[in-house]
Amino acid sequence: MIQAGFTQRVWNAAKRIPRGRATTYGEVARFLGGTRACRAVGNALNKNRSPAVPCHRVVKSGGGIGGFARGSKAKKKLLQSEGVRFKGDKVADFKKVFYHFR
Repeated sequence: MIQAGFTQRVWNAAKRIPRGRATTYGEVARFLGGTRACRAVGNALNKNRSPAVPCHRVVKSGGGIGGFARGSKAKKKLLQSEGVRFKGDKVADFKKVFYHFR
C-alpha cells in the first residue's frame, strides 16, 4: 500500500511538469529519491482525480503512453492538445519534450 505522504509527493512532482512536456515514471521516482519506485509512482498517479495534477504528462521510459485512469486514448489526446506529437502510440522526438526535474 502506498503511503499518503508518498502519493502527495508524486502529485506535487507531477504539478512541476510544464505543459507540452512529458517525463517518465522513472524520472519522477528518481526525483523523489527512489530510483526503483517506478511502479509506486504509477500507482500514486492512478489515484489522482484532480485536474490540477497533470498525471497525463508521465509516460513510459521509451515514450509509450503508459496507464491512465481515463484510458490511453484520453491521455494521448490531452498530450496532443498541449502540443506533444506522436508517432503511433509513442511520443515523437521524446528527447525534445522530456522533462528532467532539477
